[in-house]
Amino acid sequence: MTDNDPVIASFKRWVAMPVVTARCPVRDVLDRLGEKWTTLMIMALADGPKRFSELRRAVPDISKRSLTLALRNLEEDGIITRHVFPTNPPAVEYRLAPLGATMLEPLAGMIAWAERHHPEIQAARDRRRKELAAEV
Repeated sequence: MTDNDPVIASFKRWVAMPVVTARCPVRDVLDRLGEKWTTLMIMALADGPKRFSELRRAVPDISKRSLTLALRNLEEDGIITRHVFPTNPPAVEYRLAPLGATMLEPLAGMIAWAERHHPEIQAARDRRRKELAAEV
């Protein structure tokens, strides 16, 4: 028995099911988590509430539109909450919801894995680019 047995068993169970993407919880959740800005938004909110402008500064390469869509999607999924304060103009703050906080531990593992293996991945990409260039 290996450490991967539960993952393999889970994958085999899902593969054996008829594919109805709209009802597949794994695909449904992973599609959203795999969106470009989702992980960065969760990371940015890990240390506490932030306003829209603070999130833009935390992720400077995100557009206002992309940030708005990412926040709406995360709020829709119950990952974050949006709080409006009755000021003039209204102040809005985003926070990780309890469900979103449960993502921090597995996300930390993925981040650590990415940091640890990034040099290997870059080297593999460089090798592949050289192979493709040689084929031309």
